[in-house]
Amino acid sequence: MKKAGILKKITILVLVLVVPGFLYYLLTAHGKNRYKPLAVFGPKQVAKTSHKVNGKDIQDTIYHTLPDFNLTDQNGKAVSLKTLDNKILVVNFFYTGCSSVCGLMNRNVNVIDSFYTRNKMVYFVSITVDPRHDDVPALKKYAEGFKNLSPKRLFLTGDTSTIYNLARKGFLVNALQTGSDDFVYSDQLILVDRDRRIRGYYTGASTLEAERLNDEIKVLISDELRKNDTPLY
Repeated sequence: MKKAGILKKITILVLVLVVPGFLYYLLTAHGKNRYKPLAVFGPKQVAKTSHKVNGKDIQDTIYHTLPDFNLTDQNGKAVSLKTLDNKILVVNFFYTGCSSVCGLMNRNVNVIDSFYTRNKMVYFVSITVDPRHDDVPALKKYAEGFKNLSPKRLFLTGDTSTIYNLARKGFLVNALQTGSDDFVYSDQLILVDRDRRIRGYYTGASTLEAERLNDEIKVLISDELRKNDTPLY
């Protein structure tokens, strides 16, 4: 029985180490993309510069990118895009007083997060739309309601103007207060690449959409590895 347990642990370790590399090989075998690249969301501009593809000049595109921000996590630590530099992000908006959709959405995020515990590239960020009530102690208590959260699972608060402007102008989703305890906010999980570009929107309360997000995180990881030759762990 002891020997069987050791073999089981070895098998799990091998899968954790080998599967991401094998996925990377399948997606980029022989130096060619074997998957459909993810879209880039948001307004675009044609740049004055260009690059060559097969000898032809192709105009460069300036894509929408997230502006920097200054917020605070559930442990009282300052968080900005600078502190999350070179990371893939999955972001959603919520508030602790919302027990239905927000709870389901954050549970889905936590399930996906559990697949990337040892991956230093992917962070999961939930931003409150009710910072008046959701201060650091409230977010700390809320986070403690979930089991086995990784250090890369962040719940953020700050001032209302920063959060609402970031939602609308940065993530291109709704976030506003309509009453004393009523809020309009997006139920989307938002995938952001290491260049601060939005690469996908997914309905946060949907299990199928969460699975699609998980698949597309893998595609984005493979794309980043191919571009930058970055180690997973």
